Amino acid sequence: MRKADLDEMIHEMLDAHPRISDLNFTVGRTCQVAADGKLHPDAYRLSTDRLTSFQTEQMALALINDDRRLLTDLFRHGSCDFSYHIAKGPRFRVNIFSQRGVYSIVMRKLESKVPTIRELGLPDSFMKMAREKNGIVFFTGATGTGKTTSLAAILDEINSTDELHVVTLEDPIEYVHPHKKATFNQRELGKDFDAFSSGLRAALRQAPHVILVGEIRDRETMEIALNAAETGHLVFSTLHTVSAGHTINRILGMYSTEEERQVRFRLADSLRWIVGQRLLPRIEGGRVAVFEIMQNNIRVKDLVINGESEGKTFYEVIENGQAYKMQTFDQHIVRLFMAGIIDEETSLTYASSRAVVRQGIDQVKSGRGEKTSDIDGLKIDIDYDRKQAVKVY
Repeated sequence: MRKADLDEMIHEMLDAHPRISDLNFTVGRTCQVAADGKLHPDAYRLSTDRLTSFQTEQMALALINDDRRLLTDLFRHGSCDFSYHIAKGPRFRVNIFSQRGVYSIVMRKLESKVPTIRELGLPDSFMKMAREKNGIVFFTGATGTGKTTSLAAILDEINSTDELHVVTLEDPIEYVHPHKKATFNQRELGKDFDAFSSGLRAALRQAPHVILVGEIRDRETMEIALNAAETGHLVFSTLHTVSAGHTINRILGMYSTEEERQVRFRLADSLRWIVGQRLLPRIEGGRVAVFEIMQNNIRVKDLVINGESEGKTFYEVIENGQAYKMQTFDQHIVRLFMAGIIDEETSLTYASSRAVVRQGIDQVKSGRGEKTSDIDGLKIDIDYDRKQAVKVY
C-alpha cells in the first residue's frame, strides 16, 4: 500500500466519526475506530469485508516507511512505537505489534493544539504543580486515561509564565510545545536517545530547570529521576499504577530490601505530588477525567517513611486533606454524580471504595428528596405481640 493511499483512508475514517481517539486495524475485523472509550466498525471498506494479514502488513510497512530502527524493533521485539503525521491532518502515536504471527496496528490520535489547564477544567492544584521549583511529580493511571494531556497542560502553564529551560523525553512526542517564555527541547525515544535512562542522564548535562520523563520503566531511570529531583530540578513522569499507595509501593519494589529504608527517606524529601487519573463515560456522551490528588505534607512523609498501618493509610490522608487541595477518586466521583455528569451505575463501577461512593450518592439523593433504597412495601406486623402472647410454652 502506498503512503498516499493510506493517508487518504485515514482521512476518510476521521471524517466519518466524531470524538475519535484511536484507529484499530486487526486481522479478521473491519477497520475500527475508538470513540468515547468503545470500538466502532468504520464505514471505510477495503477490497475485503475483513482485514487480511497481507493488508495489515502492507499498512504497517507504509507507516514504517523503511525506517531501519523500527523494522529492527518489530522483528526483534515484536512491536514498535513511533509518531506519524498525515498531510493536512493530525499526528498519531502508532504501535505496530505481532499477534499470532500477524500484525495489528493501533493509532492514537494526537491533538495539534496544546491544551491549557483552564480549557480542560483541571483542578486548582494543577496550577500549584506548575509553580513547583524542584522535586518530582508522578502522574499515574492506565494507558489512554489522559496523563499526557494533563502533563502537557501543566507544561504549557510553565511555558506561559516562566523563563525556564524545559527538556522532555517522550515515546513518542505527542504535543509539540511552541517557545513562549520558556525554551523547549523535546527529544523522542529511538530518534534522539536510545533509552529513558541514558536520555535522562544526558538531560542533567543540558542545564534544564524542568524535565519531563515520558515513563519510568526501570530502577535505573527511577534512580536518575530521584537524583535530578534532589539536585534542584523539577521532574514530571508517569507510572502505570492505580493509586497513590500503589505508586509508592511500585517505586519501593524497584529496590532491594536493604535499600528500602534509604529510598523511603529520599522519596519523602523529593516527592511533591502524585496524581491518579481515570476517564469515565458522561451521561450525555464523551468522557470526563476523574483525579486522585495527593500532595506531600507531614502526614504523607510519615507514611512514606514508615509505611501504612491500621488507621493510617494514604487513602485516609488524602480523604482528609482537602485543605491541601487533595481528593480521592471517590470524592471526585461523588461530586460529578451530584453535578449530573455521570450516572449512579458509572459512579459505583469506577469507585475505589463502593461503600464510600454509595454513602455519598445516598446523601446526594437524600438531599434531593429522592429515595435511597429499592425496598418498598414494608409494613409493621402490629399483631406480632398479640400472637406471641397466645403461644403456649
